[in-house]
Amino acid sequence: MAMMPKRMKYRKVQRGKVRGRATRGNKVSFGDFGIQALEPGYIPAKTIEAGRVACTRNAPGAKVFIRIFPQKPITSTPAETRMGKGKGEPDYWAAVVKPGTILFELEGVTEDIAKLTFNRVAHKMPVRTRMVKRRRI
Repeated sequence: MAMMPKRMKYRKVQRGKVRGRATRGNKVSFGDFGIQALEPGYIPAKTIEAGRVACTRNAPGAKVFIRIFPQKPITSTPAETRMGKGKGEPDYWAAVVKPGTILFELEGVTEDIAKLTFNRVAHKMPVRTRMVKRRRI
């Protein structure tokens, strides 16, 4: 089942613009390897679920951390509807992603398995991504 918030203050929100780089959520914090977005965009809840399934299938013994959550309702009007009549109903939920945001993290796997897994996940994402390692201090 796709993720969505339990409750929202407002049903519909304005689009806004995705500007700048991520200042939070841009470091690998929980796992050993992460997949990082390189460009801005919206990632739908179904796509996040597809990425989670790809992670768990390709790295069976790994712990998967999902670092993004779909909290923006994206509205649309039905096909073949005339102009006017207000804003459409919420169609799906999406996560707003800035460049540098970590999308998924893996723990308990080798680098080769993480690379293969994140390659499969990257093919499902609507933004360009790269694999990053956790920095040890």
